[in-house]
Amino acid sequence: MSENAIWAAYEKRLLRVSAYIYEHLDEDLDLDRLSDIACLSAHHWHRVYRAVHNETLATTVRRLRLHRAAGDLVKSDRSVRDIAARWGYPNLQSFTRTFAAGYGMPPARYRKEGPHRAFEPEHGKETSRMYDIAIRTIPEQTLLSIPHTGSYMGIGKAFEALYGALFSRNLFTPDMRMIGLFLDDPDLVPEEKLRSYACVTADANVPADAPLERRTLAGGDYAVLRHKGPYADMGAAYRWLYATWLPASGRSIRDEVMFEAYLNNPRDVPPNELITEICLPLQPAIEAAA
Repeated sequence: MSENAIWAAYEKRLLRVSAYIYEHLDEDLDLDRLSDIACLSAHHWHRVYRAVHNETLATTVRRLRLHRAAGDLVKSDRSVRDIAARWGYPNLQSFTRTFAAGYGMPPARYRKEGPHRAFEPEHGKETSRMYDIAIRTIPEQTLLSIPHTGSYMGIGKAFEALYGALFSRNLFTPDMRMIGLFLDDPDLVPEEKLRSYACVTADANVPADAPLERRTLAGGDYAVLRHKGPYADMGAAYRWLYATWLPASGRSIRDEVMFEAYLNNPRDVPPNELITEICLPLQPAIEAAA
């Protein structure tokens, strides 16, 4: 069997395992069971997975569960103890210690005081939280993508599939940048119908065989908001961008898809060190002033 054929088989196995992990995160995930899904012995499969994703299966599961737990703290009224149990922590103390190490504060305090609370009405006034904004002219860019439907918090599943395909086909290059495209407003569209794309920048000559899709990111002026911290906190940054910065900017929105550029990787840094650029397309300044 050729090297390409071997890696094509691995790609399918990576996709199966990734899909299973995301669909069963709140269940008991036996790593031997994941090896069975991959149709390889645990001894070999764990090495293949780490070679492609640069982290162990166990580390992936822990990282994703902590991410989902942060989402529950932000969006639900579940007790902290219930959230800890839901995402596989043996006790509240273990969850508190692990969460604080990644998010910079204990879970109960994060729920009450985290950055996601930065733009919330209080007695008719929003908080004074400010974000760094720059206006940039960004050139048109070609992307390789995999679509995702459902909660934006779950787009990581599409990124796992994307990177599995790139590595197994030997297409990945270090200069590729992670991009998330988000087509719908989560305040208007039901969560299960939200459409998004996990993408990387790529030259137009890079093959885009299924499940990869080629997309084009429109060039032009963008308001670029730099956000530091967990992905679960970014709702506050979006609200500030639209409700506070945009009306005062004198600029108008251009009818193109906004996107997020991920400047570092959740596999490499803790959640409170993640850096994301939220990019809002703008009309040219001359048109905006007309």
